Amino acid sequence: QVQLVESGGGLVQPGGSLRLSCAASGFTFSIYAMRWFRQAPGKEREFVAHISWSSENTNYADSVKGRFTISRDNAKNTVWLQMNSLKPEDTAVYYCNSRVGGADYWGQGTQVTVSS
Repeated sequence: QVQLVESGGGLVQPGGSLRLSCAASGFTFSIYAMRWFRQAPGKEREFVAHISWSSENTNYADSVKGRFTISRDNAKNTVWLQMNSLKPEDTAVYYCNSRVGGADYWGQGTQVTVSS
């Protein structure tokens, strides 16, 4: 079965950095696009970043463009989200996502808190 497991969240001061990881299993990771989403308290889940299967194409939400970088290693079945210049408004639970066979799959999420 499809499994996505996020890690790397934590508490960081404004201006700091974190690197989130998502380990995938149960499907042919190398042929599927991957995405990161986030959900802040009291808000809807929102798109953060997308990477194509080959890493050739990436795109980002305007709110994170220039600060976050999505990458992947198909040999390791892993996708990362490098987050720099973090702001308090980046505080959220971050989720890894893939659409496999027409169905959306999500990890359990990892909490990112940006606070001094």
